[in-house]
Amino acid sequence: MLVVKDVSKQYGSFSALKNMNLEFSDGVYGLLAPNGAGKTTLIKMLVTLISPSKGEILYNGTNIVDLDEDYRDILGYLPQQFGYYKNYSPMQYLLYLAALKGLDKKNALEKISELLEKVALTDVANKKMKKFSGGMIQRVGIAQALLNDPKILILDEPTAGLDPKERARFRQLLTGLARERLVIISTHIVSDIESIANEVIMIKNQQLLYKDSVGNICNTLDGHVYETSISYERLESFRKQYVLLSEKQEHGSMIVRFVQKGKTEADWIPANPHLEDVFLYEYRDELLTDL
Repeated sequence: MLVVKDVSKQYGSFSALKNMNLEFSDGVYGLLAPNGAGKTTLIKMLVTLISPSKGEILYNGTNIVDLDEDYRDILGYLPQQFGYYKNYSPMQYLLYLAALKGLDKKNALEKISELLEKVALTDVANKKMKKFSGGMIQRVGIAQALLNDPKILILDEPTAGLDPKERARFRQLLTGLARERLVIISTHIVSDIESIANEVIMIKNQQLLYKDSVGNICNTLDGHVYETSISYERLESFRKQYVLLSEKQEHGSMIVRFVQKGKTEADWIPANPHLEDVFLYEYRDELLTDL
């Protein structure tokens, strides 16, 4: 079990993360927040790239800093941008990394062939990566993160820049991988984790907001999400009065989905809340700032 205990990270007077307490066991965990909320800081601490200013991170009861190489031996990590050589093939690149990890060549070849099959890259194992799509490169990244058959797999924004088809394939792959290990996916793309995460962790203002199942998090807006049709003329005033989740044009008017926790109108239709509704509602101020 991986435990984050009373962890904070301070840079001078700036708090990047405050009083985080989390527990992880096998399965998929989605770490969901907009950019700047603190999720990358948490990821970097989980992979020992930085240390907490306060608190500790434990694996099976022992501080991961004290475990040192023993912890890294069971850890697989895919950063947002991982370094690779464009003129290398996946086979060359993975053999190079295997050598750095101290794997003997015979075992490395067997393991790499198995991994390339798992990430559906066997047909291009000896092709130069400079011709690969973003999705193919990310699959190479997954393969390198799995070289040491890790018990903990941590992926930071793994689907950034991928098209919807590649993201769907990626989710399918991760579901299979999580049967045997702990997988933590850091993302701001709700659809990446909504259907595959056992639990979702949401961070807001550098603090833990939720750590729960998708269903329970969605229930926080139960009875408060509505849809209705309004005229174009009313749209601007509606935006100012309510938290709008989506807008679409239909038959000469606007269908809006929104949150209201007070008085309601007769022509409003109650809607079942989705994880994206919660994301848009909870981070409405941060998302407006990003715009």
